[in-house]
Amino acid sequence: MELVQSADFWIGLVKIVWINIILSGDNAVVIALAARSLPPHQQRKAVFWGSGAAVVLRIALTVVAAKLLQLSFLQILGGCLLLWIGFQLLSGDEESEGESKTYGSLMAAVRTILIADLVMSLDNVIAVAAAAQGSVVLLVLGLAISIPLVIFGSTLMIKLMERFPVIVLLGAALIGWVGGETIASDAALHDYAVAHPALHYVAAALGAALVVGVGKFWPFRAARNSAA
Repeated sequence: MELVQSADFWIGLVKIVWINIILSGDNAVVIALAARSLPPHQQRKAVFWGSGAAVVLRIALTVVAAKLLQLSFLQILGGCLLLWIGFQLLSGDEESEGESKTYGSLMAAVRTILIADLVMSLDNVIAVAAAAQGSVVLLVLGLAISIPLVIFGSTLMIKLMERFPVIVLLGAALIGWVGGETIASDAALHDYAVAHPALHYVAAALGAALVVGVGKFWPFRAARNSAA
């Protein structure tokens, strides 16, 4: 009770919520991209379950994030996984265009949301853990409050993607950008990254270009081969 009444508790809570608002923009894009492949009546379920489960994973990840980020090649693996997810989401959207749109499954969408959020949150949870200052109550409460914010952002993104299809392309590019950043941030590349500050931006730009380039080219090539 004394903890809840202290000024430090409320200041820490505001910090955690604000950090999640700022850092969850890319996560909302991933959730929206994954959920939009579902029938309209399942989109809300995917956003809700994906966001909720992702926050639970973040809480668990915060405890060990500092240790995980010290492991060599972990972020390289995670970054490559994000590039693959971005490619899948973009190529799946291209293949579904036309008169007969096919829908994905709810579990597949939730799984994609969880994997992408887990990788993209590796760096984010460090800031959240610092704001919590070791308080598990503060950590859980702050992340729980963030759930409706992420759900609202994801739902808004789905509507915008339906109205402006170019946002899908920009969203996939964002996933590729974060994937490139994640690879360049790996512990194995730390010394090289310090000596070459531009590596961070070059890797991010290459990641975005790779996802968009391959994601747009692959469906075109597949369609051409099937027509031949």
